[in-house]
Amino acid sequence: MRYGCHYTKAVEAPSNSELPSPQSTTAAAPRRIVLTGFMGSGKTTVGPLIAARLGWSFIDVDDVIEAEAGATIADFFAHHGEAAFRERERATIARLSAGDALVLALGGGAIEHPVTRELLLTTPGTHLVHLEVQLATTLARCCGTEHARPILADQTNLESRYQRRLPLYRMAHVSIAVDKLTPGEAVEAILRAVRLTPNP
Repeated sequence: MRYGCHYTKAVEAPSNSELPSPQSTTAAAPRRIVLTGFMGSGKTTVGPLIAARLGWSFIDVDDVIEAEAGATIADFFAHHGEAAFRERERATIARLSAGDALVLALGGGAIEHPVTRELLLTTPGTHLVHLEVQLATTLARCCGTEHARPILADQTNLESRYQRRLPLYRMAHVSIAVDKLTPGEAVEAILRAVRLTPNP
């Protein structure tokens, strides 16, 4: 379960000209939308709204991992370490991403695994969408949730993690700057980007 990030308007987002153009590897009809991005980007806020608009299911990968492990993400990190968590995360994403009519929200670090990136970028019908936020937005939205977010609690390395992940996030089929968007506006931008028409 995700804890207490506040989806509010924050710092100015990069302009559209600074973001990569959508790639052309999703020619197949969309069957699933996978949301990636740094913590606080709104994946678990926006994801259920997209699913409701399309009549699809929504799954948060971290929720599934917690339910199956019988422990919170923070506890799993503390007892087993990040490497063990990332491998469990990779296997969970591989299993869940086979579903159809699905909106899937990834944890912020999932994109770092090369096998996961390859799977999500090349599977027909999968649209990988990056919700881009500046680090200042993450800090503003997620302040006070350090107890539940081991990566956020590690303030010393937080900026280096953000900078390391950003080019990987931008490999997605589309990146959308969401710092200044409301959840509803983000939903509309995503649906336009993947060319899906909501249910009436």
